[in-house]
Amino acid sequence: MPINFLSLVTTLFLSSTVSAWAQQGQTASCPPLTVLNESGGREKEVAHRIMWNQHSRKRQSMQYRIIAAEACESLARRMEQVYPDRFTFHPTRWEKFPDGTDNIEIGGFLPQNLLSGEHVLFLASFHNNDVTLSQFQVIICLLQSFIESLTVVLPYYPVGTMERVTKEGTVATAATYAHMFSSLPNCGRPTRLMVYDLHTLQNRFYLHGNAVASLQTAIPLLKEKILATNIDCVAFPDDGAAKRFGEMFREIEDLEMIVCGKTRGEGGIRNVVIQDGDAKGRHIVIVDDLVQTGGTLYECGKVLKEAGAASVNAFVSHAVFPKESWKRFSKGGDRSCFDRFWVTNSIPTVTDTLPDDGVFEVLDLMELIINDVDHYSSA
Repeated sequence: MPINFLSLVTTLFLSSTVSAWAQQGQTASCPPLTVLNESGGREKEVAHRIMWNQHSRKRQSMQYRIIAAEACESLARRMEQVYPDRFTFHPTRWEKFPDGTDNIEIGGFLPQNLLSGEHVLFLASFHNNDVTLSQFQVIICLLQSFIESLTVVLPYYPVGTMERVTKEGTVATAATYAHMFSSLPNCGRPTRLMVYDLHTLQNRFYLHGNAVASLQTAIPLLKEKILATNIDCVAFPDDGAAKRFGEMFREIEDLEMIVCGKTRGEGGIRNVVIQDGDAKGRHIVIVDDLVQTGGTLYECGKVLKEAGAASVNAFVSHAVFPKESWKRFSKGGDRSCFDRFWVTNSIPTVTDTLPDDGVFEVLDLMELIINDVDHYSSA
């Protein structure tokens, strides 16, 4: 049987390369190999592993200059401290003139311009209209400063719920924000807008031209908690959340799924009921993308406990909690029904004020953000 010289050389080269990388511990982040067949599958799989490692090493070697909104400066400093060879934080002076207009001085320009020709990471927080406008002005200035690329990390997209109108004249702020992002100056490539667990996924298609949405998820942080605790069931407050997040938990063995929903009862009152699944004896975490006043989460938790759940916890990516509505879920509050309430620090102006009372736990997005900057995926 004639020897395929090219195949032989390829196999020897790939095998020796992977062996060397394995000794250096550089294959840990590679996706798992599939079952190999006898007709060249091994060469393809090993080649895939090599390409993945090359891609990862290239992405993980990229260096970024960080500009941060005032609310995100703590995150920026921690990124620089943990990864000083990759991230350099340039503090910005966010001030106002006496008349209330912005008086902003972006870091990294004086005494020499250290931003031109560099990849810039802007950590944003649009927690009110005032700071949002200020940050848009900084973003525009950066894009006009000959930078190599701009990645805007905006974990919480605050207008994600306002993507449609039912009454003429109402402003769909999801569309207007998308217009502002899409109209940004071009630095030679589109601005990458990283958003975590966007409330309505179709919002990504509102962007066009000079901005592209990069949708991420904070669910990997919850998975770590599930694997480290006795939680054996995930519940969703409605069918929409189940369809959106359900597949992300399929890989966890023996994890029960429960779907809740609202039904109309006497007098038109809408009640939360369990539509699918059994809560009896289960240690449950309710999963949703955000919480505001938390009425639906509370009703869902109450129904699960009435159905015999051993414990009920909650996880949301974004703790909006307007008017300090989190107080109702803390110990002694009228909605204190959760053993643990996990949130991420996507809105630091809120999560920095949450009490350490054994109920709330803030999950840090930093490592996830860095991984997603490198790999464009939260998987």
